[in-house]
Amino acid sequence: MNYRQRLLFHGMVLFLIGLLTGLAEQHFTNVRMGLAAHLEGVMNGTFLLAVGAVWNEVKLSPRASAAAYWTLLGGTYGNWVVTTLAAILGTAALSPVSSAGHSAAPWQEALVTLGFVLIGLAIIVAAALLLWGLRSRAGHQAAVS
Repeated sequence: MNYRQRLLFHGMVLFLIGLLTGLAEQHFTNVRMGLAAHLEGVMNGTFLLAVGAVWNEVKLSPRASAAAYWTLLGGTYGNWVVTTLAAILGTAALSPVSSAGHSAAPWQEALVTLGFVLIGLAIIVAAALLLWGLRSRAGHQAAVS
């Protein structure tokens, strides 16, 4: 499975989604959160492009590679989706600065909060796996010898 090429593809898709979200900012319930959704798409797309660019340097088992790939996609796309949902609903969940005085029904706030927590965990797992896969092999080999 060619994760590198898929990450580059999804990076460009998410970058484009972020650009298109920027065109719709003014139509969200919370325009400031709409701007955040635009930036999440652009920045997470750029992040996927960066990871795709270094993917051949990531040394992980097939299972860990798959976990890194799927947590990256879930976390990055999910970040855009949840931030966009927050902009549409006008929630203040976990984003008091971006909420701009907006709030939504308790179940909507809870949904967005859960989404942000799950995304945060996914990105942390992905970053830890990538860091593990990028650790120095030379230093490890010298210590073993």
